[in-house]
Amino acid sequence: MRKKDLELLLEKIKKPKKIKVNLEQYITPANIASDILWTAFYNGDIENKIVIDLGCGTGIFSIGSALLNAKRVIGIDIDKELVEIAKNEAKRFGLKIEFLVMDIDEFNEKGDTVIMNPPFGAQFSNRRADRKFIKKAMELCRTFYSLHLKETIEFIRNIIKRNNWKICMEKEYKFPLKASLPFHEKKIAYYDVVMVMAKSKHFSNYKSN
Repeated sequence: MRKKDLELLLEKIKKPKKIKVNLEQYITPANIASDILWTAFYNGDIENKIVIDLGCGTGIFSIGSALLNAKRVIGIDIDKELVEIAKNEAKRFGLKIEFLVMDIDEFNEKGDTVIMNPPFGAQFSNRRADRKFIKKAMELCRTFYSLHLKETIEFIRNIIKRNNWKICMEKEYKFPLKASLPFHEKKIAYYDVVMVMAKSKHFSNYKSN
């Protein structure tokens, strides 16, 4: 499979009609998701690995990981409606993926790689949600790929370093958000985000591009 083929497949995943403001449900665009997934695949972090998608939403990272031959994929989200969409989409693609409706705090099964787009933690009701996801990723795996607002990246770096992990890669994207929330003033606004890839210092087999 080529990277462009992956993007085209991910673009077909059904999007929710409504999103929940308090959960900061930002749908990852297919072009960004495919780029992150392809990077993880190139680095040997997907194929024949156990991949965990924290806050999986409609399953774009879960489905993408399964398409790239992950050994096992687990998607976790607290929103039952989104998980139902993810299940139906995985079935439509003919993929076997385990989707669980639960708070990520309740999930403790270990894996190899976490790939996620956690809440940005920008809303007052959801402050520090990004910290919660990063800490959980470090509990579960030896490698993670995660998207964050650029303005919070120094805070994310400090959490990673304090936990004796190593940041191996950072990549910036323009993340488009359609006017789907009450406080959005523009039809589409673009936010600077950064994908952080980090590994536990006990594992140093990272391949640089």
